[in-house]
Amino acid sequence: MKSLYVRLVLTFIAIVILSGTLGFLLANAYYQRNLKAYNEQKITRIGKEIISLYENRSGLDLQAYLTHVANLNFQLYMVDEKGGASEYGTPLRDKQISPEIIQRVLGGEIYRGITEEQHGLFVTGFFENSLKNSIGLPIEENGKRYALFVRPNIEQQFGEVHILFAYLLVATLLISMLLILVFTRYLVKPIKTLTYATKKLAEGHYEIGLDIARRDEIGDLAVHFARMTESLKQLDEMRQEFVSNVSHEIQSPLASIKGFSQAIRSGGVTDEQQKAYLTIIEEESRRLSSLSKQLLTLASLDKETNLAEPSVYRLDEQIRQVLLMLEVQWEEKRLQIDLHLPKTMIYADKTLFNQVWINLITNSIKFTPPEGTIRIEIHRESQIAVTIRDSGSGISEEELEHVFERFYKGDKSRNRISTGSGLGLSIVKKIVEIANGSLRIESKPGEGTSVTVRLPAELPVTSH
Repeated sequence: MKSLYVRLVLTFIAIVILSGTLGFLLANAYYQRNLKAYNEQKITRIGKEIISLYENRSGLDLQAYLTHVANLNFQLYMVDEKGGASEYGTPLRDKQISPEIIQRVLGGEIYRGITEEQHGLFVTGFFENSLKNSIGLPIEENGKRYALFVRPNIEQQFGEVHILFAYLLVATLLISMLLILVFTRYLVKPIKTLTYATKKLAEGHYEIGLDIARRDEIGDLAVHFARMTESLKQLDEMRQEFVSNVSHEIQSPLASIKGFSQAIRSGGVTDEQQKAYLTIIEEESRRLSSLSKQLLTLASLDKETNLAEPSVYRLDEQIRQVLLMLEVQWEEKRLQIDLHLPKTMIYADKTLFNQVWINLITNSIKFTPPEGTIRIEIHRESQIAVTIRDSGSGISEEELEHVFERFYKGDKSRNRISTGSGLGLSIVKKIVEIANGSLRIESKPGEGTSVTVRLPAELPVTSH
């Protein structure tokens, strides 16, 4: 398989050859259309001047005169009435010409061989060194009529120009090819760099230096590649952190289960201790089960493939049912629950949003001190806004930036009472985003926390 460099070089060389060929054809067409007739008129005018100068200078020897004219880089061929021919200057390569043409010139006509005869389709016909490619004019000497054929000696007049143009053409081709080889390598170099960078990226190396200062398409490609590399680096770091966190979260309950199981099997514990150990084992098993369910939920939410099954239902009733389900928890802490839940219809996935309200209300219960207050209200304008406000310990500004990160548990001094996986708010945020909603948390330490979920208010149009 040819490399890109070879392909570009061959393409540029083909362009040079093609452009040269087309240029030659255009120049030839211009010559055939315009310069050929002009060249003939010029030589005819020169031939008439040669004859006029001889006729106006009586006593000139015609043979000697024509010899001098030929020395001025002309080729002359003269035929008398009997068919005798004389040649002056550099001999013509082809002296064949029909007797009818000679008789026409002897009869007083002008023979225009440059346009009358075919000398090839190309401009090279201009250089044909033949008698047919000349101008024939009648001339008289002492009552005798001759046919004088005139053409410039192209080789003598333009020989140096031929050599110059030949050198120019060869030099142009060689320099063009040399520049193509050099600049094509310059063009391909950043692509090779990107190819190498792609290979290193596939091997897991993210520290790749690229030239992003270029102001062209390759520079844009390098910029986008660098951004992609940074995104993949962050994604890989998140993946590693995620695996580490999952391992840690699983390891802790497994260690507890293993330790207490071994203690029970050893037989050196009382009945009361055995019951306590079994209770802990049961709680840790539930914790593992909850963690696995949350991980499966996150995996499904990340894929977002045929997950949501929206329907129209009453949002206020759903929140009341969640509060009833969590009644034991908030009554145990003697919390005051203030509700402002007007009748509100919503079009969303009921199962997914059940998890949203369970997670948010559970968090409020968990971090609100005994005899505190939790207020839940629904407002409907252009969107449906559900606000859950508690009088808990609040969250610092630094922690607010991380609360939606997976496995983030914030200040361990205030949440070790109730253990959690740190996945709840991540799940909530993902569900709200899938529903084209938004989630906002406002909090200050010691002043409580307010969580607002905004969702589309539009309902599907039903046909009757």
